[in-house]
Amino acid sequence: MNKKYTRITIALAFGVLSLTQYPTPKVSADKYDNQIQALQQEIDQYQAEAGRLKDQARTLEREVAQLDSERQIIEGQINLSQLKYDKLQSEIEATKQKLANTREALGNIIADIYVDSDISSIEMLASSKNVSDFVDRSSYQSAVTDELRKTSETIKTLKKDLEEQQEDVKRILGEQQLAKNELVKKTHERQNLLDQTQGQEGAYNNLVSDREKKQGELHRQQQAEIEAAIRRAGGGIGPVLIGDPSKGDYPWEAGCWLDANAWSYGGVNGNGTDPLGYGCRQCVSYTAFKVGQRTGNYPRYWGNANMWPSSARAAGYQTGTTPRANSVGVIMAGQYGHTVWIDSVNSDGTLTISQYNYYNAGGSGWGNYSKMRVSASTYSVFIYF
Repeated sequence: MNKKYTRITIALAFGVLSLTQYPTPKVSADKYDNQIQALQQEIDQYQAEAGRLKDQARTLEREVAQLDSERQIIEGQINLSQLKYDKLQSEIEATKQKLANTREALGNIIADIYVDSDISSIEMLASSKNVSDFVDRSSYQSAVTDELRKTSETIKTLKKDLEEQQEDVKRILGEQQLAKNELVKKTHERQNLLDQTQGQEGAYNNLVSDREKKQGELHRQQQAEIEAAIRRAGGGIGPVLIGDPSKGDYPWEAGCWLDANAWSYGGVNGNGTDPLGYGCRQCVSYTAFKVGQRTGNYPRYWGNANMWPSSARAAGYQTGTTPRANSVGVIMAGQYGHTVWIDSVNSDGTLTISQYNYYNAGGSGWGNYSKMRVSASTYSVFIYF
């Protein structure tokens, strides 16, 4: 067997080994997964405590305690995001190493195929001991070529995996910053509450009454802004209701109700919120669920509806003015704005949308599910998933 043939054989052996002896490590799965599970249990306990406090009689002490509990939940979520980020970074490093190993194997195979390309079939036959030896050597050359193809495909797959992991890191970092912003907001909210009441229960009760009245008035103004946006787009004020017994599969309606001022109460955590931290049966609670249902990533701490476009961009999602099915439409006007889920884009330029908390749609008052057919120009911006 000549030297060139020997190099081909070695290259093939190296190529195969490179793809089998360097599997992507599990990246200490127990180290991260166990910590993530333990931290999630702590967050669940904080949420249960927040619900218990909500059920108690309304007092200044109780609201301060609830704000402290909500801050603990957010801090837990930040720590949870950090753990997931660390795990992803480890997986990225493992993928980079696997990619480097595979590239090295590919380089060796290409180099040796180039060397062997100078050998003609006649030369190979002439240097062979017999016809059987020639057939074996030809088969090896064919096997090396096949290994080249498979190694190239492996590199493509690894690159795709790496790009997806890097996108996940970008999303986690963005949402972690949103959570930190929410933590600062809760801290200020707690301090403002104490400053305004000076620790006096009577002053607190007056503050709560004024706050609820203001909330109700702002929601009525917001509803007027939503209706104005529909009118400007050439639609009627009243929604065209379309039957949907599943209510978009929204899972957090049971046990939740909204009062005349559009405050959320009850819910799965007992404190008026859904598991993501939004008011249950509010528009953003519904659209956050639909995003998670579609992508597996549930938006947290994205704020009021008119804050969603900037929050989405911070979390790595794209926005635009062209409607797409399975996107979120946002009305930016008003104190809060309004979000809807785009179920379909129709051929006549209208959209079929589903939503929560359009006043007197799908039921009386606030907090009901409804579907509408409206002009695409009703919405200021769309968020794509």
